[in-house]
Amino acid sequence: MRLIIKEKNKVRINRAFEWLLYMVGYIIVFVFVTSFFKSIYIDENNLIIYSTLIVLIIYLLNKTVKPILVTLTIPITGITLGLFYPCINLFILKIVDLLLGKHFQLHNIYIALLVAILLSIMNLIMEGIINKILKKVKRHG
Repeated sequence: MRLIIKEKNKVRINRAFEWLLYMVGYIIVFVFVTSFFKSIYIDENNLIIYSTLIVLIIYLLNKTVKPILVTLTIPITGITLGLFYPCINLFILKIVDLLLGKHFQLHNIYIALLVAILLSIMNLIMEGIINKILKKVKRHG
């Protein structure tokens, strides 16, 4: 499996590696938050299964629904100088909450907003790591 894929004039990272990076980042956020705050409930009987499912759904929603939401909310995000962006992540978390029902529940909106902010920061970190890898490959290859 190749980490970097070169196509014509384009260089991109392997999608499986990208997916793995995001999954690890999201899991770190959820482990951190659920260990400190009890207002986020994940089914304890199948904690690993539901944690993985939560992270997978968040990743899929970030790749499908989030670009649409970001495009629709560009004026609001611009007016608030980017402070509205975590609200999009909060919306995605609430979608996951609705999809998983009793297996994943957000009881406190402020803690959910904190998770959304942490997910936004994690997204920035992951994009930075990916861009850094691609810039090194472009310079050397």
